[in-house]
Amino acid sequence: MAAPHLAVSPEHGQLTGQGMEGVYYAGRRVLARSQLFIAGMEPLPLQGRMVSAWRARFVSTARTTPADGPDPAIMVERLRSADGTERITLRNAGGVPARVPLELRLGTDLAEIAQVAVGCAGQELPGSVNGAGLSWTSRGFRARVAADPQPESCWAQLGVLRWDWELPPGQSRTVTLSADLTRTASSNSRPRKNARPSTVISRTARPPRLWHGVRARGDDPRVGALFRVCLDDANALLMADPADSSDLHLVAGVPWRGAFAPVESLRAARMLLPLGTRLAAGTLRTLARGQIAGSGRESGRLPGAMRLAGPYAPPSCTGIEATLLFPALLAEACRWGLPASDAEELLPAARRALQWMLRAVEQRPYLPDPVPDGPYRCEVQAGAYRAALLGAELLDAHGCDGGGELKEWASALRGRFRKDFWSDDDSGGRPVALRTRKDGPVAYLGCAAVELLDTGLPGAGGPAEGLLTEEQTQQLARLLAGPSLNSGWGLRSLDCRDARYNPFGHRSGAVRLQESVTAVTGLARSGHEREAGALLRGIVDAAGRFGLRLPEMYAAEQRSRGGLPVPHPAACRPAAVAATGGIQLLLTLAGLHANVPEGTLTLRPLTTVPLGAVEFAGLRVAGEPFSVRVTDKGKGEVSEIPGSLRLAD
Repeated sequence: MAAPHLAVSPEHGQLTGQGMEGVYYAGRRVLARSQLFIAGMEPLPLQGRMVSAWRARFVSTARTTPADGPDPAIMVERLRSADGTERITLRNAGGVPARVPLELRLGTDLAEIAQVAVGCAGQELPGSVNGAGLSWTSRGFRARVAADPQPESCWAQLGVLRWDWELPPGQSRTVTLSADLTRTASSNSRPRKNARPSTVISRTARPPRLWHGVRARGDDPRVGALFRVCLDDANALLMADPADSSDLHLVAGVPWRGAFAPVESLRAARMLLPLGTRLAAGTLRTLARGQIAGSGRESGRLPGAMRLAGPYAPPSCTGIEATLLFPALLAEACRWGLPASDAEELLPAARRALQWMLRAVEQRPYLPDPVPDGPYRCEVQAGAYRAALLGAELLDAHGCDGGGELKEWASALRGRFRKDFWSDDDSGGRPVALRTRKDGPVAYLGCAAVELLDTGLPGAGGPAEGLLTEEQTQQLARLLAGPSLNSGWGLRSLDCRDARYNPFGHRSGAVRLQESVTAVTGLARSGHEREAGALLRGIVDAAGRFGLRLPEMYAAEQRSRGGLPVPHPAACRPAAVAATGGIQLLLTLAGLHANVPEGTLTLRPLTTVPLGAVEFAGLRVAGEPFSVRVTDKGKGEVSEIPGSLRLAD
């Protein structure tokens, strides 16, 4: 993956056009088939592996006959990049010269990824010779594959490129393929004024990169490996806003959502604040450009689609969640040292978002989702409470009016919430998941409640007063640690004893990584270290079973001896919230909290040291690097701290 590029390859490296195989750009399949033949036979696959998030390497050998003996003579290496650039190298490892007829069979359907996913891609297109390669045209697009060196023979209708090589012992030959996609004028529409063909696939595979020099290591070798893979995936999901190429954000994930998704992009940027504030600034500026303008009641809200919310609740609005996250992320980015010029530029959009929130709750006890007639969801109230507290801090810090009103509203919300959104029972009670105006409270147990652990305004590195009382928080911690929610690999999104539980249900049972990471962080900050550590170890164990590339969700079947977590067929992998969630998960071990305006950096590591000693280098606060180490005794140390900051007690 190198957003918006994507290559889906089987382990043997041959692209056959089956299933999801192929090279894609922005959700369109540029190349579906790329099969290599040597002397008319497919090579024998030996190994396929990821070299990085944007490149894979496949090793094979030409098939031998019994007379040749068991040792391979012709070795084949295919180095495939996400954008369709591929380097194929043949090397003669034998002791005698070899004649090597090399043949590539190419084809595509130019189908959209949604069509491919449901088996409706259609037939391959007829090809034509185009320079040193082949091209295919359909539906206003032209795909082209160029070869270097130029093939000696080319059959367009069959999609075949052929070379006849002589390889002396110890020598190698390489052919490089380069795919590109251009938009053409549609045959059944009039060309637009000033329209011109535009190349939408570049020849540079390496994606833009942030976070140079950031690394981790620990007593547990998975710490460094998981951190490295997550960071690599995050870099591969980076994209620039077309309106300003300097503003970067993360796309939601691949293969299904390789585009800007406000909620996922905001959450991802928030989780990476200890690595720097550039991603947060770019994400916020990109969203601010699409904020609803004007003076109506919707002014200040961020647009967003409706999405399913599980078996007990009607669909919710992603625009509301994004609107509440916007001022919270800006306030937290300021704590981590967001440049004043960026903060001042983004402050008007944050104020508009907060003003929209107050208008939406006017004459109502809580914020409905969707506005104006939706139910009151506990996670939405948690997001509104967080937005109010952090928004008040933001406004006060910049000398703006409105902070007092937000704090007063948050205080009133807290008082009502503790009564209306808690259901008492003999086992200690549970949060009320949502309230409807007609039927009142609906008290099923699900993981959306983890957002209640992420509402307190951290003060001096510790949580301030949240929406729940201390006793309610303790009970929530017990519920999250219990077997009905904790699968051993992460938290279920719905109690497994519930009649509507489905271990694969993306909001009715499956482990959603974002919720599990939020729970670990919230439990750690609220002093429930053992529960946080146990959940953290389960997620790291799951990561090991997924080759350290965590999917955004997976089946919530109970962990058992010798068992493995089962991937969800619709999960993105890599995904923004999974890649950045893995990083936040590990950083929770150090318990970092920055407050650059007050000149402090706080370190409150998990004293239970669930993964042993850890060390993080290349982190950034106030634009300067710093490093953190947590010993196997749970003591924290900071080095390279900027001179403008002091380590708080």
